Amino acid sequence: MAEIILSTLNARYIHSSLGLRYLKANMGLLENTTEINEFVINQRPIDVAETLLEKNPRIIGFGVYIWNVEQTTRVISLIKTISPETLIVLGGPEVSFEHEQQAICDMADYIITGQADLAFSELCDDIIHKEKNHPKITHANPVPLPYLTLPYSLYTQEDIDNRVIYVEASRGCPFKCEFCLSSLDKTAWPFDLSLFLSEMDVLYQRGVRDFKFIDRTFNLKISSSIKILEFFLEKNDPSIYLHFELIPDHLPEKLKDILIKFPDGCLQFEIGVQTFNPDVQSLISRKQDNKKTIDNIRWLRENANAHLHTDLIMGLPGETIESIGKSFDALVSLKPHEIQMGILKRLRGTPMIRHTDEYDMRYNPDSPYNILSNSHITFSDMQRLSRFARFWDIIANSGRFTYSLPVILGNSKFENFLKLSDELYSTSKQTHKIALPRLFELLHDLMIDCLKLKKNTVIESLWKDFQISGLKGNPSFATLEMIKQRKHATSSSIGDMPSRQSRHATKLH
Repeated sequence: MAEIILSTLNARYIHSSLGLRYLKANMGLLENTTEINEFVINQRPIDVAETLLEKNPRIIGFGVYIWNVEQTTRVISLIKTISPETLIVLGGPEVSFEHEQQAICDMADYIITGQADLAFSELCDDIIHKEKNHPKITHANPVPLPYLTLPYSLYTQEDIDNRVIYVEASRGCPFKCEFCLSSLDKTAWPFDLSLFLSEMDVLYQRGVRDFKFIDRTFNLKISSSIKILEFFLEKNDPSIYLHFELIPDHLPEKLKDILIKFPDGCLQFEIGVQTFNPDVQSLISRKQDNKKTIDNIRWLRENANAHLHTDLIMGLPGETIESIGKSFDALVSLKPHEIQMGILKRLRGTPMIRHTDEYDMRYNPDSPYNILSNSHITFSDMQRLSRFARFWDIIANSGRFTYSLPVILGNSKFENFLKLSDELYSTSKQTHKIALPRLFELLHDLMIDCLKLKKNTVIESLWKDFQISGLKGNPSFATLEMIKQRKHATSSSIGDMPSRQSRHATKLH
């Protein structure tokens, strides 16, 4: 039986908690009596509580995040009802601020704010050995990285075989973008590079090929970025897959020189553009050279064998639907492989709250605390934008409509897709669980009736996408000649059709 359990509810099974592994790796003499138990948010809270309590732990530490706070609250409520003597310790960004407003904090015995890598073990040691009484809330300061035991040996073979393996070469961020918790950091701190790469080599020897770096600013220090990239390049292994978050306006020639050496399928870059509106950038303390950002994304798309996942945020203070559309059009024209149209969320503790009154920022009171309206965008229009984001995911980011998407966007990209989104929702009354065959039929009708596109062009583009979709049968809009040609092609080259779903899209979603 474990005396101490570290737990969290991940969004999906394939995710693994690097934070819990840091905590266990730094438990010192208590590590042997500490166990990690991970769950997913779609499990029943009563089943999670049962699994945890059957091990009769003295202390359970929960990692609490925006995506699991509601489910974790229900789990803790059950635990405290069944076994009130079990001590509950909370940590994570969701409980590091505004404790008095949260039911989950009321139920907890202890809360650790900030980086709890060492503070959790100290708290547990004091509880177990009764050395001193701890206050309910411990404010943990950032730990000097050389003091930490790295956690990578705690990835099990099951993790390696089935889950995303998260790693970090640095912590923190020097930028002050007000929508992000990293804006509270004073700077970025690197881990010892030799030690880090040694740990990466061990993971590689154990069979890890997909490494997801969680560094907020991977290309901040170019010399370190190059050494990390050279380490993986020297493996000469095309099955390696690396995910990095890049600063969009910082891509010097030395970094470009090594990026072009990687083969296709090895690199994915997450590039947070957020907005091209300079007034909004200034308002939220975001420093970004838009010209360099555009030039760098264009260079990456044209020269590097990298999958580009870019981000825009809708609902920022001072942003209008029109200015969001301009940012969208500018980004689409650069042809990144994916554009995530995110909705602004009010993360607890971020400086974004200072704009609440002036811009009448109204947020969902429940997680994920998404913006509902502000002085520039009404609730109704914010709902339209939310649906826009969802339909963009299933039509554009899915990779299933490669031929049809350019036809939809035409020369008025944002305007056309927003119009399509509005009509798609009006017709289907759904944003989720739209069967793919029905989506093809809906797009056919709306591209013609709503966007006034030429029927032959619509049918031709949709038919090309349908043939490589993997769907059986034929859509209603297919002509007899198309069906005959498909039957002939299928009989002569069965199994040769490529999948539109790239390795990168599978990894990301």
